[in-house]
Amino acid sequence: MSHRNLVILTKIILFYSLFFILMKTVILFQGAWLIPNLILMLPFAILALISGLQVKKGNYSWFFVAIGAAIIILTRIYETQFSLWVQQQL
Repeated sequence: MSHRNLVILTKIILFYSLFFILMKTVILFQGAWLIPNLILMLPFAILALISGLQVKKGNYSWFFVAIGAAIIILTRIYETQFSLWVQQQL
């Protein structure tokens, strides 16, 4: 695949991570569970930080795109179950 696709996918991961963090922040102010949502925000904060650094430096990696996509997909699939489990453990 081309370098252009790599740049686009990295930026998608960056914008999606920032959107997810913003979304979780908004629902926290609306009374959602604090601890599960903060834990769910953590991998997206890391993804946003790494992808932001990659965009800033112009140094992109297919490995990061693959790991980032996997984290996004798995988090979205198991988000509800994980939130319920964490809340029950508290």
